[in-house]
Amino acid sequence: MWLCVGPRFISRVGGRIRSKCDSYDLDGRYQRTEPRIVAESAVSALQALGSFVAEGVCNQVPEATRAQTSLHVTDTVGAWVAGAHTSEGRRLLANARAIADDHLGRAIAVHCALARLSEVDNIHLASSITPGGIVIPAALTIAASRSEITSDALVEAIVAGIEAMVRLGIAIDGPTILYRGIWPTYFATAFGVAAVAARLYNFNAIQAAHALGLALSFAAPGVGSHNAQSTSRWFALGHAAYSGFAAAQAAQAGFTSDLNLLNGDFLSRVYGITPNINAFIAGIGRHWAIGDTSIKPWCAARQTIAATQGLLEMIELGLSRQEIVAVEVHVPPPFLRMIDHGVEAGNRTSYLTSVQYRVALAAYERSRLYDVNSSPTQLADDIKSFMQKISVKADQELLTHYPTAWPARLVVQTVSGTRDRSVIVVPGDPTQPFDERQIEEKFRRVLVSVAAEHVDSLLLHCRSAFDQPRSVMALIDKITGAN
Repeated sequence: MWLCVGPRFISRVGGRIRSKCDSYDLDGRYQRTEPRIVAESAVSALQALGSFVAEGVCNQVPEATRAQTSLHVTDTVGAWVAGAHTSEGRRLLANARAIADDHLGRAIAVHCALARLSEVDNIHLASSITPGGIVIPAALTIAASRSEITSDALVEAIVAGIEAMVRLGIAIDGPTILYRGIWPTYFATAFGVAAVAARLYNFNAIQAAHALGLALSFAAPGVGSHNAQSTSRWFALGHAAYSGFAAAQAAQAGFTSDLNLLNGDFLSRVYGITPNINAFIAGIGRHWAIGDTSIKPWCAARQTIAATQGLLEMIELGLSRQEIVAVEVHVPPPFLRMIDHGVEAGNRTSYLTSVQYRVALAAYERSRLYDVNSSPTQLADDIKSFMQKISVKADQELLTHYPTAWPARLVVQTVSGTRDRSVIVVPGDPTQPFDERQIEEKFRRVLVSVAAEHVDSLLLHCRSAFDQPRSVMALIDKITGAN
């Protein structure tokens, strides 16, 4: 059998799969292919990924990828702590205290939900998956409970978990199903946590495959729209993370799963999704998904960020906001409806997803872009007036970049003429990666409401998270103390 994987992994997988490695180009960038089921042996896609999680990732993570992982850990810890200071986060923490259950799975559930609800965690655009807010809290929480876990195993668990979530997101065409109402990250959460647990508990390949299969059977499409500060969205996400841990526990206890869930017609019958198995297995062990994962420059729905960045750049080049008469925001058609709306007092999500509001902040209150808890009961007059100048249009030409980039084009009418600017990638994307200084700057901005000494201490513990086994325990203590 041949797969597009590293040499160590190849030697451990038997059978035969006919597939071209056409899901990544020569530079390692994802390329779409038509969905095809290609497995023709007893070795299924879940077994292939299970072997990678249990064996293929071990001692194979390059130093550059390890360094990237460290930056993503710091970024996610910032999101995690910031999420705890939102109204939704406080509700989750209060519920956890009321249950008075210190079970590890419950801790994983709350920690993942806090990081993800912040909307300032990382995102893999081509899969429409936000893996860091799920995988990193789960990995740190499990590692802190097991003093024998090495820093190498922790790094490998994070890398493997992100790999699992992203590959599943690509296989199910996350950027398309998102606008059908299926939430890709929610769908893949249990899968990612199961991969993390499989690596940290030293599962063998078949145990890992069964953990992934059990987790996939727990996948759910969505929870409806954000409806209030008390929305069940984040509670449901945390429960999905709990389910991934439970799946791993069940596999460890000897429970088995249908290892052909991806290769067969299960997803097409239940969810109307035909998974692309080529994309799921291609390049395992050669190309690392974390390297293609974007770090958000500030807090917002990622669909709004290119437009916001565009206006910031125009202002930095000399455009005066007082000159602006009207702004046309052009975006790829799939996410027009998601971002073209006003805001609703008390509905934090509406402020995060409204491109009119985000662009207005860029013009008048740039520091508020980092406010994770932004949901003012009343808009300032200048913000309200500027929002009324903004219209949003679907632009088919931008689809040439989508979904590996989520671009925008701004056409700004001024008192002296028209200005035009396109933004394909933004700071924090893989081609414009953040360095440690930029990560730290963002960290401090999103945690501006946290005491400075706590922020300094958190940063120190993030930087040393991989130094020794007990380092991660100290980091978890600092995170929960900052909440």
